[in-house]
Amino acid sequence: MSDGEMLYDDRHIATLEDIWGEGFLSPGGPEEVARVLDGLDLRGKRVLDIGCGSGAIAVLMAQDYGAAEVIGIDVEDDVCNAARRLAEKKGVADAVSIRKVEPGPLDFPDQHFDLVFSKDSIIHIPDKEKLCADVFRILRPGGWFAASDWLTSHDGEPSAEMKIYIEAEDLDFAMASPNRYQSALEAAGFESIALRNRNSWYREVANDELAYLQGEGRARLEREFGHEFHAGLVDTWEKMIVVLKTGEHCPHHLRGRRPG
Repeated sequence: MSDGEMLYDDRHIATLEDIWGEGFLSPGGPEEVARVLDGLDLRGKRVLDIGCGSGAIAVLMAQDYGAAEVIGIDVEDDVCNAARRLAEKKGVADAVSIRKVEPGPLDFPDQHFDLVFSKDSIIHIPDKEKLCADVFRILRPGGWFAASDWLTSHDGEPSAEMKIYIEAEDLDFAMASPNRYQSALEAAGFESIALRNRNSWYREVANDELAYLQGEGRARLEREFGHEFHAGLVDTWEKMIVVLKTGEHCPHHLRGRRPG
């Protein structure tokens, strides 16, 4: 997990949930989760959710997908507390446990999980190679790594537009290319590797999100969080859409299986 100062305090959590739904800190809701998990059977399985945020996906995997045990991990108190509250509210606290962890290697035994999942969180982890090796280590033979993340289309220096966007986000983004993820998954030992570009989907969604921020959601967000905070959100979305249009910002689904 990433190092650094707090990224998602209660104000940021409330704002992102206003845009994306209760418990979600990234786009797409249950429908995008279903696409990431397409074809995978979680019934009776033990699952790790890396970067669980405020808990919606961990809850979904227990409540709707039948996972026997879901452990959600994150590095910040506010999101972990929000995730615990949501699990209690939804009645799945017996199957969903949330742990605050320190940045670094995953502190779990070898071959412990049937599925390791992450949604738009490993962008905060700079060393993709160590991450993939660590995920491989904690998966049981035949287990799957299924994730989505925000990627950049190429290795090397970002474009000026991408630098402007990342600065506007003011988060510890460590974007990597599809080629780097492919190589990291291969080097770790995964098979059945698949990467799916979701740029065209999110280009459309991001435009809808910006329209919401500028229209229906504006008065409420300004009232609850202030004009300056709302204006910063709009500015970030506008800069993000620039690099989505060029394709340099290219969210992907990632998948690999530990041979069994």
